[in-house]
Amino acid sequence: MADLTTTISESVTLNSAVRGTTNTVTTTGINDVFERIVTCTQGQTTTVAVFDTFPYSSAGAIDVDRTKYVRVTNLDTTNSIELAVVATTSVVITLTAGNSCVLSQGSAIIRGSGSSTPTFGGASDLTSLQIKPLTANDARVEIFVGLS
Repeated sequence: MADLTTTISESVTLNSAVRGTTNTVTTTGINDVFERIVTCTQGQTTTVAVFDTFPYSSAGAIDVDRTKYVRVTNLDTTNSIELAVVATTSVVITLTAGNSCVLSQGSAIIRGSGSSTPTFGGASDLTSLQIKPLTANDARVEIFVGLS
């Protein structure tokens, strides 16, 4: 078993004063990782990771209950992508060039709402991560998953 250490740091100087913070989280008990870089074809939706209750449930599935950390990074230096975080409902997030989306678990992680008023509680398990480039260019995406 290993510890996964994740650090997020922001820093900006405004009026000669440095603003921002650094936050570090240690996730203990990591036994497995899934890591890949995928080229996602422009105009197409590419499923970059599949999650299920057991790895043998679906071809290439990642065990959703053991998933403790997920990061998706847009490796493109100029173009944006859309990331669909899919469960029984889905949320689509735009990732601008070089930016990442981080999820802290795979089970009970997402709940969609059909209105502008959020509904809390009752989140569903992650089933897949899907990417669609927003421009007429292919996009490179990195996925990293830590599992207990």
